[in-house]
Amino acid sequence: MEYLFYTVLIIVPAGIVFGTAYFFMKKLAEKEQRSIALELRKERQKHVLPGRIDAYQRLVLLMERISPNSLVMRIHNPGMPARQLQGELLKTIREEFEHNVAQQIFISPKAWDVVKNSKEEIIKIINMAGNQMDATATATDLAQKIFEISSEITPLPTEVAAHYLKEELQQLF
Repeated sequence: MEYLFYTVLIIVPAGIVFGTAYFFMKKLAEKEQRSIALELRKERQKHVLPGRIDAYQRLVLLMERISPNSLVMRIHNPGMPARQLQGELLKTIREEFEHNVAQQIFISPKAWDVVKNSKEEIIKIINMAGNQMDATATATDLAQKIFEISSEITPLPTEVAAHYLKEELQQLF
């Protein structure tokens, strides 16, 4: 019996010391793991954040470049027939969009949908104006019609998309 008493007298305090040491070592390991995860996240952000900022910049620039007024001013050639200008405008929009399609990996799916929808709405405006032209219409006639339709739409889809992109970028900071 005395042997059992001394064994318990040794095992119980040893168990308490072991339990305490285990508890503190576990907490220390968890803290170290959180610290490493935080450091990895910071390191990843250091490399990913510039790419995300660049993507937002490029997509806002895309919205500016495909806005009807900007697009027409860049592409317009007074000697061109209206149908040819319409084709050039649509081609330019598609090329600009395709050039920036990879930026979608850096932005939210909702922001990408806003960008795509904006592009589609601008294409609709150009096609709507083109459908109102007769066969002898000039590029100037089409440009005027695009400006007229665009002035009736407030805000333009490209403005809405640019605003959304800017707001989403601000949420990163």
